Amino acid sequence: MKAVYTERHRSHDPQFYLVRGVVKRTTEQPERADRLLKGLAAGKHTLVEPTVFGQGPRARIHSPEYLRFLADAWEEWTAIGDAGTEMIPNMHPVRQAATYPTHIVGKLGWHTVDTSAPIGPGTWDAACAATDVAATAAQLVMDGEDTAYALCRPPGHHAYRDQAGGFCFLNNSAIAAAHLRQKHERVAILDVDVHHGNGTQGIFYESPDVLTVSIHADPTRYYPFVWGYAHERGAGPGLGTNLNIPLPLGTKDDGYLQALGIAEKTIAAFAPTALVVALGLDASEHDPLAGLAVTTDGFRRIGAAIAKIGLPTVFVQEGGYLSDLLGTNLTAVLAGFEGAR
Repeated sequence: MKAVYTERHRSHDPQFYLVRGVVKRTTEQPERADRLLKGLAAGKHTLVEPTVFGQGPRARIHSPEYLRFLADAWEEWTAIGDAGTEMIPNMHPVRQAATYPTHIVGKLGWHTVDTSAPIGPGTWDAACAATDVAATAAQLVMDGEDTAYALCRPPGHHAYRDQAGGFCFLNNSAIAAAHLRQKHERVAILDVDVHHGNGTQGIFYESPDVLTVSIHADPTRYYPFVWGYAHERGAGPGLGTNLNIPLPLGTKDDGYLQALGIAEKTIAAFAPTALVVALGLDASEHDPLAGLAVTTDGFRRIGAAIAKIGLPTVFVQEGGYLSDLLGTNLTAVLAGFEGAR
């Protein structure tokens, strides 16, 4: 399996993370990519440099004002003169009869869902590089590869059309799906991250052409708390094209595979011709964010089950944080997939 990767992700090195009122260093660190690379090496996957696509794939998903905000944010922030070393919002208008702001502090609040996506001097470049990685993996599949893997960092599935959040700035999985739609009339996104893919859901909530399925930890007790419920099924022409499968905290392998069986049937009924897997490895029993309890063998089984869906597949890396088994779990899920193909 070809794996798309670039070192440009290292320009994004966030420090701030607010957890229940306590400021800590974020778990979304550059070292994540190093551990994932070891997993790819163990699986003997071929590394491929991304094509630089420019703004096109991003503009299919994100609004013009949001892309301008991200591109100019650091320059505007540093021009204030007394601002901090990272951009952290101190207000969120929640769009209540509001006017789009012109000041960078206002724009930062407008375009962020939470405080978990701090912007630094290299964030825009790293986020753009991640979208090139995702689009390149999608292009490989469009050009005839059965499968490709995109090592995206920062991740993307919490990013909405015009809002960052949850470590995410540009929605790599959504961008991969939109890129595939140049060739495929219908595409499914299967999100197996421990957190609900709320940004991806929001982007495609009214789309009849993209099915979004998310298997994740119970949102009544786990981020993002206000999205990810089973009753969220899409709207308008997209009604019925969104499926959420929330799982009790601590769910193990068998419970997870049962949920994946439901997802497989939903995908088959939708009849897409390509699949994007938003690959979170943070459902691991050893992940520091501790939501679910999937073992390494469980990830192998997940990969095998995804393979049996039988579609050209793009794996887009989402979550999965610093544990000793991060790379091992990536090796397992891709090996399970390849073994079942």
